[in-house]
Amino acid sequence: MRPSTHTTAPTIGFDIGGTNLRAGVVDADGSLRESRSVLTPGSAGAVEDAVVDLVAALRADHPDVAAVGLALAGFLNVERTVVRFAPHLPFRGTPLYERLQARLDVPVVLEHDANAAAWGEYRFGAGAGVHTWVFFAVGTGIGATLMVDGEIYRGAYGTAPEFGHLTVVPGGRVCSCGKSGCLERYASGTALVPTARELAGRGVGAGSALAQALAEVPEEVTSHAVVTAARAGDALGRAVLEDFADWLGQGFSVVADVLDPELIVLGGGLSDDADLYLGRAREAVARQVVGAGFRPVPRIATAELGPDAGMIGVADLARRQA
Repeated sequence: MRPSTHTTAPTIGFDIGGTNLRAGVVDADGSLRESRSVLTPGSAGAVEDAVVDLVAALRADHPDVAAVGLALAGFLNVERTVVRFAPHLPFRGTPLYERLQARLDVPVVLEHDANAAAWGEYRFGAGAGVHTWVFFAVGTGIGATLMVDGEIYRGAYGTAPEFGHLTVVPGGRVCSCGKSGCLERYASGTALVPTARELAGRGVGAGSALAQALAEVPEEVTSHAVVTAARAGDALGRAVLEDFADWLGQGFSVVADVLDPELIVLGGGLSDDADLYLGRAREAVARQVVGAGFRPVPRIATAELGPDAGMIGVADLARRQA
């Protein structure tokens, strides 16, 4: 773990998602003192109010808080002051840094949620001490981060790397980003039910419990239901996770070909069920990389900080600004 050369005071980290807004007080060693959660409001102003209110509530019990960091899924400008676009949040060209800094009397830092989680893993988890590595956050969609020698690579305009939106099926499934055939339409939580429908339509897993549910109560079949079915040995559920693994492995192999990282860390909500698919994904990478069998391939590991990675990471980034 890289030592911090900044304040050792606690900081507050926010993980702002489309459903929940979570905040936690984090110590310099990455430990979480206290966390709170509220439903994410529907307007930009209400989100800002919720952040200010949670900061006040947490500082009442932790008055030594030195800075505040916010991790959110969206495109930020290079300076990380403006949220250009956030698919699941009410921000469109929003000068969020300026607005919050005017309302809070401690330094404020904004960060992309995948970058925040990757930083947390670098400082306190699976990425500690690794020079060139990639973080894949696989949940509702796919977020990704490239880290080189302890620095987050952002690209010229602050949006790199969007591995989840690599086109893997030209003219394929429509993506919320506006493109079609993106990797995350085949290897994320939102991909599981469409894949189940497609496979069931081809007769895969005919007669299984999941196939019957799709035929009789399709509105009740969720990504969680697909994973649960796979874990129970359901034929269709297992086929869906195998398809998921193959696509994820293809994504990993492209990253390996382009960047040649030492390590790929799998995080996000679906990493909790990595035992169902990661072995097969590793095998796909070993087969598909350029020079397969004659070159090193990246080690693939699961994240260690779990759902708190974003809060912990962005709190640590904020500490560096305090």
